[in-house]
Amino acid sequence: NAKGVIVNQCIEEFGSGLNYNRKKWNRLLEEVMENKIKTIVISNKDRFVRFGYDWFERFCEKFNTKIIVVNNETFSPSEELVQDIVSILDVFTYRLYGLRKYKKQIREDEDIAKELQNGN
Repeated sequence: NAKGVIVNQCIEEFGSGLNYNRKKWNRLLEEVMENKIKTIVISNKDRFVRFGYDWFERFCEKFNTKIIVVNNETFSPSEELVQDIVSILDVFTYRLYGLRKYKKQIREDEDIAKELQNGN
């Protein structure tokens, strides 16, 4: 508001910046390609897209869409690397914990596999 920017629509999506298969993210890409969006205002590059921000920025420019980053912090290369590693670890940790709900099924599949090995 201080810069006279009027926001028509606010899109919030909770998920990893490493996940490019998000419903609202994909809809945003479609609208950019349809030239329906002139400006995208984001709070932070890393929350929007963890890797490939520069590519996405060039992609938007091809469709005449500008990206404004509100919190444009700069980090040293070593700080960026640490943040990237932590993000990657977070994603794989969540995937590992997500497998817990399939623990019984995995155990049963392993039992079946052992039975088949012993039977052959």
